[in-house]
Amino acid sequence: MVPEQNRFVALPDPSVTAPDGFLAGATSAGVKEGTSRLDLAIVAAGGPCAAHALFTQSQVVAAPVIVSRERIQSGRAQGIVVNSGNANACNGPDGLTAARAMADAAAGHIGVDPSLMLVASTGLIGAPFPIERVLDGIRKIRLTPTGGHDAAKAIMTTDLVAKEAARVGKVGERRVTVAGMAKGSGMIHPQMATMLAVITTDAALEPPTARTALKRATDASFNQVSVDRDTSTNDTVVLLAGGAAGGVPIQSGSLEARAFGRLLDGVCIDLARMIASDGEGASRLIEVSVEGARSTLDARRLAREVAASNLVKAAVYGRDPNWGRIMMAMGNAGVRFDPAQVDIYIGDHQVARQGAFFPFDWNAVAGAMGSEEVVIRIRLDAGTAAGSAWGCDLTEGYVKINAEYTT
Repeated sequence: MVPEQNRFVALPDPSVTAPDGFLAGATSAGVKEGTSRLDLAIVAAGGPCAAHALFTQSQVVAAPVIVSRERIQSGRAQGIVVNSGNANACNGPDGLTAARAMADAAAGHIGVDPSLMLVASTGLIGAPFPIERVLDGIRKIRLTPTGGHDAAKAIMTTDLVAKEAARVGKVGERRVTVAGMAKGSGMIHPQMATMLAVITTDAALEPPTARTALKRATDASFNQVSVDRDTSTNDTVVLLAGGAAGGVPIQSGSLEARAFGRLLDGVCIDLARMIASDGEGASRLIEVSVEGARSTLDARRLAREVAASNLVKAAVYGRDPNWGRIMMAMGNAGVRFDPAQVDIYIGDHQVARQGAFFPFDWNAVAGAMGSEEVVIRIRLDAGTAAGSAWGCDLTEGYVKINAEYTT
């Protein structure tokens, strides 16, 4: 994380409703037949928000993504309805009709303009969408200031834990809160956006400021996470800025915009780390940091390629200090660098110097690779830029979960 983020305080009980002016609620709609878990949620503000969203770059796009892409063009939104258990992807015209009906029903239920209601879905691809059960469920949802925790649970699929983060700090003269919830455990790989996330803030923003801030934060966080190199049909990240903190809307390029950006970066990085840590079947979080690169883009690409490598992931799972796999992965990043100027550390232990063998205590490094968080640090000698990425180890559990996903 960048040092400036340290000035912002993480809230001890984070929720997407932590910023002033936001409500949420969830219910069990039985989206996946035979289940009774929470699977349908609405998050909404008291009035229209400056908003922006990023979506999957896959050529196979789910119906909710199409609908939300259309509605976010105005730079304004007031809420989002999300279901788990069915992706509403590859359902043809019926899927698109269902996505619009779902969003419009949620808007009508809470009394907002349908054009300001976004929609997202997650779950099984290619299964008929149970729109009648979803519409019945929407009518049961009650929005409250404390409903954020239930909403975070309702969007989970193979996730083992709900993912929530919130930070508060001064932006100019205003006390601003940024909070978010996310889901993501498998089918996680960056292409502009990844997984599902809803980020809320009480900051007053102009739509261009929201757009710039979300793109920057996503590039530093969600676009730096890889669990399995697969990108979903449904990936969506939404930012809603309600403005309840007051003041003149923050303009792009201002000092306040920079401060808000750092606050947003921190929340998104917190959520990204949670996604990586909760990767399907994972037993360890992997953090890869690259320093001394020519550019931030180069550093991020190198870090991401190492974090995404199945061979590196398997080595971490097996506690095997096979640093040659790290070099191999770097070579596949499409980044120019001098292999003879690469130093590699695993935990506190240097394992390679100038791209070659460096004597190290094998047992000590293997022990470090058994930690809940395994840090791989790569130092180049090409510049001053740095970047980080996050992943998880690759275990038998990943194969089991995905071999049995539809059953």
